[in-house]
Amino acid sequence: MDASTDISAARATDAPAGDLPCSWMLPHRPESAGIARRITSSVLHGWGIDEETTDQVLLVVSELVTNALVHALPPITLHLQRPDFDATLRIEVDDGGPAETAGAWAASCTPEEHGRGAGIIALLASAHGTRILPHTVTYWAALPAAGRCPGARPPCAQGSYDAWISIPRQEQTEPL
Repeated sequence: MDASTDISAARATDAPAGDLPCSWMLPHRPESAGIARRITSSVLHGWGIDEETTDQVLLVVSELVTNALVHALPPITLHLQRPDFDATLRIEVDDGGPAETAGAWAASCTPEEHGRGAGIIALLASAHGTRILPHTVTYWAALPAAGRCPGARPPCAQGSYDAWISIPRQEQTEPL
């Protein structure tokens, strides 16, 4: 199975019970946007998130990961935080900071194919922003989550992943 269909190309860490996000390191390749969507879909299904919210979250994840692939250096890490008391789902994508040039595969796109992501995120998210740390830039978005099962706390990682690693989290200096 190739990486475009195999979500095991991403390396995951399972968050313990509580409010820590689930995190996946993604390869710095064009197919990682699709991998991120499949991971996110599986996790949201496990959390009991409704289909409409899932579709919106998948658009935001796709835009954030694609932006990192086109404009930033590796590593790329996807973080999902399950809804809690405020029923807000949080998404973060970390990257290694700005690249000097856009990825070769994206450079072949016409200008009309670029620049819509920020508008999509602004439309769907209740809040979004950027956090800049040394060697890491995090783009984040918060979306209201419907269909949540308040008592259920399923494990974060769904499916089989070939590698489990611990991804250190930076102290957050601002709210998600």
